[in-house]
Amino acid sequence: MSQELGKVEKPEVYSFRESRKILQVPLVYAGKNSPAEYVELYEKYWQQVDEMVVKLEGKLGRVTLIYHETVDKEGEGGLEILKELHPKSHEMVSNRCKVSASLKSIEVGELMEEVMDWERCLMVGLISEKVAKQVYEAYGEASRKRYQFIGKTIDETLKPGDVALLFIREGHLVQFPQDIEVFMVAPPALDEIHRWARDRAAKRDKEQD
Repeated sequence: MSQELGKVEKPEVYSFRESRKILQVPLVYAGKNSPAEYVELYEKYWQQVDEMVVKLEGKLGRVTLIYHETVDKEGEGGLEILKELHPKSHEMVSNRCKVSASLKSIEVGELMEEVMDWERCLMVGLISEKVAKQVYEAYGEASRKRYQFIGKTIDETLKPGDVALLFIREGHLVQFPQDIEVFMVAPPALDEIHRWARDRAAKRDKEQD
């Protein structure tokens, strides 16, 4: 079961105190060359995410476990990786690990790297239909195994009463056990980012016509 908590003023959360809970945060990235207007939305998004998670912790209990996509180490080793990959989520994770939470790995390094390599192949733009089909099938199979591992790891480590933070990209295919309550942390800035991306794509298409 999942609930979108873009607005958190009236969630019926007290009844979930003894269940297994995940606060799912969509990963949003910004590159060094990102436009200034996007960077502004990016900063706004992560500020709103942290504020919403704090509110939810006040109702559900403090975060006890943290899972982060693309981080294949736990504890301090995982924090070091995260500091390089994603400073914004690193700040949230680091602050909570100092108080009540532990960072758990949900990735297998080799499998994660395989998925990333197949993704790169697909982005190249393959000429042969036969090769493209083989690459797509290989990517799909590796992704299926990866998401299956992530779901299995969460199921094995998340205990009754635990509150976990999960940082993962939108559109993921992880299947959660039915007894885990998933709260979607979707602040208003996420819609603004989606709208910005759509407008930018539409403008680019118009310029190419």
